[in-house]
Amino acid sequence: MKFDYYYNNVPGEGLCRNNLIYTSLISKDKKTFCQWYHNDTEYHHGKNQVVDAELMDEKWNRELHFLSNMEYHNPGMVPKILEVNVPERKIYLEIDGVDFWQRSLDANCSYHDIVPDWDQQVLDILKAHRERGWYKYSMHPSSYFVVDGRLKSINYFFTYSNNEPDLSIASVQSHISTERQKQLRLYTDTIGVDWNKAYSLNFIQQLTFDCFSNNYPADFINKAKAIYDPRN
Repeated sequence: MKFDYYYNNVPGEGLCRNNLIYTSLISKDKKTFCQWYHNDTEYHHGKNQVVDAELMDEKWNRELHFLSNMEYHNPGMVPKILEVNVPERKIYLEIDGVDFWQRSLDANCSYHDIVPDWDQQVLDILKAHRERGWYKYSMHPSSYFVVDGRLKSINYFFTYSNNEPDLSIASVQSHISTERQKQLRLYTDTIGVDWNKAYSLNFIQQLTFDCFSNNYPADFINKAKAIYDPRN
């Protein structure tokens, strides 16, 4: 099976890398997506952000652990894992076309036009994460594929479980795009968040939802935050 680099075609920007961490590959028939945990300079156009080999290993291990766990417990919420090539650090996933975000860009339409109940599906996925004590910070709409009308969640490399220590933004800064870092910095400065200070995973999760407020409707963001509200 032959694969090509997978990019998102963004209006006004052109072809943009689909992921900051790994190298994204897609089969010619767009039925298989490959997460290749390899620091490919050609794919990243020299703008590689995760260049440390140990960190790449950590991201690979997190993806494999959390994605496999989801496939076992909630198989309808993630793509089917077709193959795991451990020596090459590749995960092959069953998909049906380009990602959720790219579909909306290609059709120049809303998320609801692509999947009418997309918001409830994502909230259900978040609830499944919360029930396991997980905190997933990769929330971009390109982190979902659509198969038979169902959203399939990927990108678990940026996921932590509640038995892990607090986290600082600075320690994961390389996982965040330069543009989103600027937006996040403006917000965290207004609320007095120190990027070098470690905060609870739940607090970072709430910051993540705020960080993606430009990608999703306000009502959805509020419902997502409520899932992780310790009072609920």
